[in-house]
Amino acid sequence: MTLNIIGAGFGRTGTLSLKHALEQLGFDRCYHMMEVPGHDGSAEGWLRAASGKSLDWDTFLQGFQATVDWPACAFWLELHQQYPDAKVILTVRNADKWYASALETIWPFSHVFPRWALALIKPLRRIQNMIDTVIWQGTFGGRFLEPAHAKQVYRDHIDKVKNTIPPQQLLVYEVAQGWEPLCAFLGVPVPATPFPNVNDAESMKRRIRVVRTVITALYALLGGAAAALLYTLAS
Repeated sequence: MTLNIIGAGFGRTGTLSLKHALEQLGFDRCYHMMEVPGHDGSAEGWLRAASGKSLDWDTFLQGFQATVDWPACAFWLELHQQYPDAKVILTVRNADKWYASALETIWPFSHVFPRWALALIKPLRRIQNMIDTVIWQGTFGGRFLEPAHAKQVYRDHIDKVKNTIPPQQLLVYEVAQGWEPLCAFLGVPVPATPFPNVNDAESMKRRIRVVRTVITALYALLGGAAAALLYTLAS
């Protein structure tokens, strides 16, 4: 199975909605950040690519017909070079709205796990390292919290994709446009079902609150267990 669609849009431009839409249209499966935890070696593979080392894309993305979101969108050019016939979808939105959404969602979510949790859970630590390396350092140079810089990186990314991909292979797309432009670009019928609208900012904020609650409870549990152990040893 070869890669048919390359998603070049940054996270928080409707990428999860696009993933569901593409899979509904038959481009199944579609690689998204949410795939990383379920695939052994996935974080290591992206780190290898980020370091400039060769990666067997056919093997690494075996079983996927499309990619969207980070970390794949950081390697849109490498994927385009590997799969020159693949169509490219560049999801976009207003730069100010994109930054505000990213700042309120993926930034805090990627920093929600405390050091003690990362130290205890090796797979989580690997994923955190990949996210920091590919996104916050690799894409934004460690300056995501500088709004002007981050927005300029976002705009420059859009311009580079537009200036690189042949027009007939590129769809510059806002998910609010729905099925019609997407299906026309891909040459498939428009479904009778509504376009998927998932992973809005509020739902992601709820997930952040849940994770923080779980971490707090786990910390209290571990603290209680440690106290009990110390009491036992001292008795």
